[in-house]
Formats: sequence, structure tokens, C-alpha cells
Amino acid sequence: MIAISEAVRNDIKTIQNIAHKTWPLTYGEILSEAQLQYMLDLFYSEEALTDQFDKNEQLFYLISEEESILGFIGIEHNYQNQNITKIHKIYLLPETQGKGIGKIVIEAISKLALENNATSLLLNVNRFNKALNFYQKIGFKIIDEVNIEIGNGYLMEDYVMEKVI
Repeated sequence: MIAISEAVRNDIKTIQNIAHKTWPLTYGEILSEAQLQYMLDLFYSEEALTDQFDKNEQLFYLISEEESILGFIGIEHNYQNQNITKIHKIYLLPETQGKGIGKIVIEAISKLALENNATSLLLNVNRFNKALNFYQKIGFKIIDEVNIEIGNGYLMEDYVMEKVI
């Protein structure tokens, strides 16, 4: 059975390990090696994750089955002071993908969102990410296209997607 439990600062290494396993496969054909490494350092360094935990801007959760950690999510309720839960991060280990776990995780996020008075879920996805089809299949709609400068001359070229819950 899939379980989702709130992560704590002691889980930072686990989150980093999952990010370093999933990002090269997810973005290896989309981003240069240099940009991939830059973004991993920017978002998943010990300092960056500690800061995110300390500021409590995002809530991190671990996704597990029995004793195995399968992935993690980072969400923010009341995004921009609206009844929206923003999914900032959702990563499952490659060997778990295609088994229906992503759908279970989105359902769990929806439940958490409803408990926090959200009326919709919001996420950004790279325009060339294969996950785009998954999100559309489970009811997310593209509502915007954005280019986000992240430093070092790099852009995140994303679709903004929303799902009403």
C-alpha cells in the first residue's frame, strides 16, 4: 500500500538521493548536463533544502510502500493567498513509474488540498517533459506558458497546469 508521510529535516539526504536519481532520466534529453547540474545544486543542495524546510514555504512528503521510499513531493497550500495548492515538486523513482503510483499521489495531494480549503491544484511542467501527457490524462489543463529565468543564463520553459478539485 502506498503511504504519504510528512518529511522532516532528517529526510533531506533521502530527498537529494531521489532527485539525483530522477532528474538525469527526466531531464537528460531536455537540458544540457551543465544546466541539469546547476538546477540540482540550486534546488536540492543541503543549504537550499534546509532553507525550504526552515521557512516552511513548502511542505515535503515522502512516498513509500512498506519500507521502501519511492519518491517525494513538495507542495504549498494557499499559494499566492488563493485557494490553490501548488505542487512544486513531484518525483518518483524511475523503476516505480507507469504503475499507477503517480495517480495515487495526485489523489492524496488533492485530499490534502481540500483539507486546506483549496479548489484547485497548480503545477509547472517543462514543455518537453513526458509527464505532460500524464498530467493531461488525469485532468490537468494547460492555462499558461512561462519562461522563468533561474540564473546563469538558464531558463525553465514550462507550462502552467491546473486541475479543479
